[in-house]
Amino acid sequence: MNQSIRIGLLGCALAGSLAATTAVAQERFVTIGTGGQTGVYYTAGQSVCRLLNRAEVQPAIKCNAPSTAGSVTNIVSLHNGEYELGFIQSDHQHKALQGLAPFDKDGPIDELRAVFSLQTEILTVVARADSSIETVDDLKGKRVNIGVPGSGSRDTFDEVMKAKGWSNADFALAGELKPAEMASALGDNNLDAITYVVGHPSGAIQEALTNVEARLIPVSGAEIEKLLQSASYYTAAEIPAGLYPGVDSAVPSIGGKAVLAATTKTDPEIVYQLVKAVFDNLERFKRLHPAFADLEAKDMIRVGLTAPLHEGAERFYKEKGWL
Repeated sequence: MNQSIRIGLLGCALAGSLAATTAVAQERFVTIGTGGQTGVYYTAGQSVCRLLNRAEVQPAIKCNAPSTAGSVTNIVSLHNGEYELGFIQSDHQHKALQGLAPFDKDGPIDELRAVFSLQTEILTVVARADSSIETVDDLKGKRVNIGVPGSGSRDTFDEVMKAKGWSNADFALAGELKPAEMASALGDNNLDAITYVVGHPSGAIQEALTNVEARLIPVSGAEIEKLLQSASYYTAAEIPAGLYPGVDSAVPSIGGKAVLAATTKTDPEIVYQLVKAVFDNLERFKRLHPAFADLEAKDMIRVGLTAPLHEGAERFYKEKGWL
C-alpha cells in the first residue's frame, strides 16, 4: 500500500471516529424518578422511557427510569436537580408548591411543573384475616407497615394517623418495609396489616391477597371525612370490585392522581418530545399496564394538575388543539 493511500485511509478512520464521538456527545440524557419496582410508577417510568428512546429525533434522547422511594423523594430530587422528571402524587404536588410539610423546611418549590397525570392513586390497606382488623380504627395496637420514609405512601398514611390522633407508638410495630417486601412479611405473619398508596390493579396488593388469607380494609369514618374536607388535595376514591380475589364490592378510601412532574430547569424540547412520544402512542401506552386502560388525553392534561404546565408540554398540547 502506497503512502498516499495509507494516509487517506487513516484520515477516513479519524473522521469516522470524530463523527461517532460527536454523535455520542450530542446525545441528550433524561432521568425519570419512579417508585418501588412492584408499583405502577416504576412501570410508568419504564414505559415512557421505552417510547422516548424509540423516538426518531436528533440529537437522540436516552431515557432511564430508576426505582426510587417514591413521590416525596422524587420531588426533592427534582428540586436538587438530580432528576429531570419524576412521578409524584397530586397531593404532594400541591404541598410542594405551597411549602407545606413535608416540604416546609426550604419553603415553596415554585419551580415545580406538571407534564400530565395518569391513574388514580388510592390509599390501600390490606389486613390478615386472623388479625381481627375490620376498620381503620382496628389498626391501633397492631403490627402495621406504615411505609418507607420519603415515600408518598408514608406521607399520606401520616396524615391519616394525624387525623386519628395517632403516633408510631400506637402500633405494636410500625414497619417501614419497601413495597416489594410487604407481601412476604404479611404472609410470614410478621405484620398484621400493610398500607400502600398505589394505582390498581397492583402486583404488590395482588401478591399480598394471594400469599395469605387477607382482606382490603375500608379507609372511612368521621375522621377521614374531616380530612377530606380540610385537605382539598385528597378526594374520596374506591378500589373497584373484581380486581382481586375475594374483593366482590368496591372498597372506599382516599386518593389522588399520579402526576409526571418536571421543573422550570427541565429542557422544554425534551419535555415536548416526551409528551409527543406518549400521546402519539397513547393506545400502545395504555396496554402496558392495566391501571392505564381507562386513560383519556383530555383528562391527563388537566385532572390532578395543581402545578402549572411545563412549557414543553403546553407547546405540544396547543399544537394538538387541546388547550
